[in-house]
Amino acid sequence: MKTKQTGDVKASTQNLSIMKALDIIEFLAGENNTPKRMCDIAAALDMNVSTVSRFLSSLVARGYIRQEADSSRYYLTLKFCAIADSINENSQLYRLAQPVMREISRRVNESVCLAVEQNAMVEYIGVVPAEGQMMMTLQRIGNRAPMYCTGIGKLLLCGHTPGEVRQILESGMTAFTPHTITDPVMLMEELDRVRERGYAMDNEECEIGARCIAFPIHDSTGRILAGLSVTGPIFRLTDEKIEAMHPYLEEQARKISGMLP
Repeated sequence: MKTKQTGDVKASTQNLSIMKALDIIEFLAGENNTPKRMCDIAAALDMNVSTVSRFLSSLVARGYIRQEADSSRYYLTLKFCAIADSINENSQLYRLAQPVMREISRRVNESVCLAVEQNAMVEYIGVVPAEGQMMMTLQRIGNRAPMYCTGIGKLLLCGHTPGEVRQILESGMTAFTPHTITDPVMLMEELDRVRERGYAMDNEECEIGARCIAFPIHDSTGRILAGLSVTGPIFRLTDEKIEAMHPYLEEQARKISGMLP
């Protein structure tokens, strides 16, 4: 019981810290992001100057806030705009892709997912579940999954250099199932096969009983911007069904790519 109370206190302290950091950000965003002195921030938010200083130092280190050299006043950077642009870009991509995804789901009677890379993880930004079918656990909007054990993740890794892939894998390769690839060398060989055939597979590597086939979505420069996948249980998503779907899915992925500005 004592351990639980300690954990609760720690969680509460962390939540309070987050709230304070957000208060500082929102205060700085007021008055058209006019630069403000540390003492004014502390007075307006009823915080100790030392507390404000600690939060400002962390936000400056992460690039969210800068300090004027001549006045020592603080202001928000355009990093927030970059985040907003990313959210808007993903929303626009899903709006464009959604009609195609619905048609795919109707035709193949499986769930269709759209995902992008976010902080070295796969993030699902759109899902169209098959009518009357259960979605796999991970394929839900906003959920994230490792790149090395998902079909879309493998596609996105193909857009990175070998050095960048190794850096992404430095955090570890957890075995989620007996089929998960946990050897970096084996994964590199798998990525070579993905590049050669133009699509990626996940054969129960992330979830037992789940299988998917994924195709790349390219932007106007040819960069892999996202991945489109069809996911279903292994007893339905057989080799024969995947082979029959392959040309159609490849065509639909190209169709979505052609919609992008």
